[in-house]
Amino acid sequence: MILLPASLLIFSAFLNQQKQENPQKPNIIIIYTDDQGYGDAGAYGATELKTPNIDKLAEGGVRFTTGYASSATCTPSRYALLTGEYPWRNQDARILPGSAPLIIDTAKMTIPKMLKEQGYHTGIVGKWHLGLGLGDVDWNKRVSPGPNEVGFDYSFIMAATQDRTPTVYLEDGYVVGLEHDDPLMVSYEGNFEGEPTGLGNPELCKMMWHHGHNSSIHNGIPRIGYQKGGKSALWVDEDMADDFLKKAQQYIRKQKDNPFFLYYALQQPHVPRTPHPRFVGSSGMGPRGDVLVEADWCVGQVMKTLEENGLLENTLIIFSSDNGPVLNDGYYDDAVEKLGNHKPWGSLRGGKYSLFEAGTRVPFITYWKGKIEPTVSDAMVSQLDLFSSLAQLVGSEKRGPDSEELLDVFMAKSNQGREELIIEATSRTALRKGDWALIPPYNGPAKNEMVNIELGNSTDFQLYNLSEDLGQQKNLATEKPDKLKEMINTFEQVRGKNFGNIEQLELK
Repeated sequence: MILLPASLLIFSAFLNQQKQENPQKPNIIIIYTDDQGYGDAGAYGATELKTPNIDKLAEGGVRFTTGYASSATCTPSRYALLTGEYPWRNQDARILPGSAPLIIDTAKMTIPKMLKEQGYHTGIVGKWHLGLGLGDVDWNKRVSPGPNEVGFDYSFIMAATQDRTPTVYLEDGYVVGLEHDDPLMVSYEGNFEGEPTGLGNPELCKMMWHHGHNSSIHNGIPRIGYQKGGKSALWVDEDMADDFLKKAQQYIRKQKDNPFFLYYALQQPHVPRTPHPRFVGSSGMGPRGDVLVEADWCVGQVMKTLEENGLLENTLIIFSSDNGPVLNDGYYDDAVEKLGNHKPWGSLRGGKYSLFEAGTRVPFITYWKGKIEPTVSDAMVSQLDLFSSLAQLVGSEKRGPDSEELLDVFMAKSNQGREELIIEATSRTALRKGDWALIPPYNGPAKNEMVNIELGNSTDFQLYNLSEDLGQQKNLATEKPDKLKEMINTFEQVRGKNFGNIEQLELK
């Protein structure tokens, strides 16, 4: 038996006491899917589509029935998520080309910046789509500013979307695998001489474009935008889910001994839908269903990695989607033809690009093993609220401009969510307050015929009582003049009086 000096025993006891009084701050992971609708998970009513890993999160955490993305399109929602600010306050927060400059001011506070101040290591893996550089990017040098300049210690991303050039990964600002003797060039102004396009060379396409996606071809898929060179750096679409997953797992393992924040932004089920061969045919719904099965598997693999590394009990996981669903979003891929009885929008009206509920009401789950009591919550919450709520969690005094402190709601200790929320779709805005939804009058078509989604445009005010009419079929604006006036007054107080009757922007 070895006897330790009294001084060492006292020091050891002191360290144990300090550890108990100052437990390690929880790891935080945001898992963010792309174009996953309210009805695209079993936990949210899907019966034809199997999502056991997402369902497991929902069954073991808080499943929000009234959880919102900030926008019905991707870039604005991602901006709001990271900044805690309504996207309509930033005129550049709209769907961006792959060559767009960074739209988050590097001086602006963000979730990763706030967490870094509290001792966190911060990482992003997956889709970025918030712009890079200052507007004239040389992809053959370090691309800056980008994620690393707005708070992320580590980044492994695609610049924009899977259907946009450049079709390469960037790691901490550098294009991965790029060779100096084959420089990468990207343009959204015009094609490079001699480069084939989907419009001019359909015989080179393994996936045919339906609308908008007819420029440079890579991996047999025509894209939005033009690209030349950089052959050694081009991604393989079917490997993308695996590539992002491996980087996310590596990040977790590397940072397991310190508090970390991981923003894991999956690309599924955004177009082009390119499931790995392991998942082809897994859903019976064609590529869209298959990539949702693939995304669910990725969620399960992340959970497995956390468990294997002893991190599950000290990790808060937030799962959500950037906007509502869309079927045909630019390619012929049987998303419509093989849908069957599945309803990606659930019982809601609209979808991606829409001011109706299906545009922004999305799957929203918080999970923390042993810390969150499993429950279903009808509290209204927004991804905007993650900024201030996470700041509460880690003891930061920082708050997002439009972000509410709802930590108790996310932790299943309260059901008192937001009273009101402005939602956005292609620069149009609407109001959610209590049980009610107000859509101001907007010019433009009632439906986007290309994607077959109702946009919410009308020459009249629209007022819906969602507690009685979740599908938004009965406009009560005429029957409820007092409620209409109240909603308009609230809308003007937050949004200002400059709204409504604007021309619908072109959807791409």
